[in-house]
Amino acid sequence: MSPNRRKFSPEYRDEAVKMVLDGPRPIADVARELGLNSGTLGNWVNAYRKANPQEEEPLTLSERARLRELEREVRELRMKNEFLGKSGVLLRPGISVSKKFAFIDGEKDNFPLMKMCGWLNVSKSGYYEWRDRPLSMTAERRERLKLMIKAVFDANHGAYGYRRVHAVLARSGERVSDELVRQLMRELDLQPCQPKPWRPTTTDGDEQHRIPDLVRRDFTADAPGTKLVGDITYIATGEGWLYLATAIDCYSKMVVGWSMADHYKVPLIASALDMAANNVDLSDGCIFHSDRGSNYTSYEFAKKLESLDMRQSVGRTGVCWDNAMAESFFGALKNEWINHVRFATRADARRAIVQYIEGFYNRKRLHSGLGYRTPLEVHGEYLNLQLAA
Repeated sequence: MSPNRRKFSPEYRDEAVKMVLDGPRPIADVARELGLNSGTLGNWVNAYRKANPQEEEPLTLSERARLRELEREVRELRMKNEFLGKSGVLLRPGISVSKKFAFIDGEKDNFPLMKMCGWLNVSKSGYYEWRDRPLSMTAERRERLKLMIKAVFDANHGAYGYRRVHAVLARSGERVSDELVRQLMRELDLQPCQPKPWRPTTTDGDEQHRIPDLVRRDFTADAPGTKLVGDITYIATGEGWLYLATAIDCYSKMVVGWSMADHYKVPLIASALDMAANNVDLSDGCIFHSDRGSNYTSYEFAKKLESLDMRQSVGRTGVCWDNAMAESFFGALKNEWINHVRFATRADARRAIVQYIEGFYNRKRLHSGLGYRTPLEVHGEYLNLQLAA
């Protein structure tokens, strides 16, 4: 597959279009988040609208006026929620006025000053007095770093601890120690989301395997498309379970294939594998590793792997470490993204998961195992080296 051309499944296109229509969000914003060309996404949206026309009765003058008023109120509420979401601990009792003023000063280009002062219960005149008061160089730098740290923390959905925040600052050229970052995060009371305590099952499986373990807990690879791991998880919604199947490339840790449905039968995992085959060039004899679930060890799935010239590998029964890489991704997804939300419908959950995988995990999330780089960076660096060779 050409490194400059991506292929998209119908499922991927539908979810991308819904992110635009259900927002509502500008096409350019969604395209940037998913790494798409805005014209391509616009064509998908137009095609969807033509295929799904909606007839609406024209609004009366009073209805239009009321609609404009409601839209204005919604914009103000969204702006307020965005600001208060960024301000975090500043609304807690005991927070100094100086900290509030420092935060307001850092956001003055993003929100109206009068609004910010009202939301944080401080006066506009007090802010100007604080702004004109000189700070020591050390205090000024610490306040500046706090604003940067808070912005990095919020931009990554509260998932980054001090090491990853420090890595982001270092990548931007900011010279600061990781210990100072940890100290300032404590002062800001920024605590990354933590997984719930979990005790894995480590019971040994049968000694004899119909399908061998070709991975042996070595989740590294010399090139993309040579070794993939996969698994299935389930997400609770108001309509019932939503099942997610994934295929992860061991070289870049990128989720190269995914699929969701209201069942966990073989077509679900086969669809994730098809997406992986479209997104990366699979080498001859590429390994696909999974647990010993009945769908993965079925004859139907074996034929699917054979059609892609892939070799099948499975871990032992009941030993989660044998598929630790796939388990780790699901742990990150639930801990950083979906455990904090209750989904009314499967469609809501699908959109959130697509946003995490395509908008955050593959493109923005720094991985310590990749030298604090993103999966997409690692994959792209490999392709560039191949082109230069």
